[in-house]
Amino acid sequence: MPLLSLTNVQKSYGSHQVLAITDWQIEEGIYWIQGENGAGKSTLFRTLAGMLAHEGEIVLDERYSLRRQPVEYRLRLNLGEAEPLYPAFLTPADLLAFVGEAQQSPAGQMKYLTEVLGINYLDQPLGGCSSGMVKKLSLALAFLGRPRLIILDEPLITIDQEARAALFALIKAYRAEGVSFLLSSHQPFAPSDLPITAGYALRNRTLVPWQP
Repeated sequence: MPLLSLTNVQKSYGSHQVLAITDWQIEEGIYWIQGENGAGKSTLFRTLAGMLAHEGEIVLDERYSLRRQPVEYRLRLNLGEAEPLYPAFLTPADLLAFVGEAQQSPAGQMKYLTEVLGINYLDQPLGGCSSGMVKKLSLALAFLGRPRLIILDEPLITIDQEARAALFALIKAYRAEGVSFLLSSHQPFAPSDLPITAGYALRNRTLVPWQP
């Protein structure tokens, strides 16, 4: 059964078409999405997360349509952006509480994620946090709730080796519970890091199979 299905999905900025995906489906697993800078990966991910208007149909679990069941869909698909931007006056605790409530995070989940990722600066305003600290927060936010699919855009940038190992462990733990992943990274994933199910490249505005 397809986990995610895209049918005639198109996205343009003015007269410039960025996405033109006629038919694309994936089952459960961990997928690596590859593409050169400017190919449209972030646009694809933001479209899948319901952040950008688009044409066509996106369906999760053959049941939740982004267009027809937007709330149910968004509760089951999370996005961690490549270079997140948050208001400088907010703290990690503020954002975790807000997103955790919106995503119906189960009891104890926020504490677990902050401990695993080493987020020990919960009360520090984000304006005083380094890019690596902000990135770890964005990763924690992407794991909140009970998602079926987590999208991580360039999850390895600006984080250290310890956080990288913690992230891989977290992905494996969630995958064991049935959560699937779409990952984009210019840094390679070794087989010992993550068991990649398949790779796809975003080329000429559509997704084509690619061997990682």
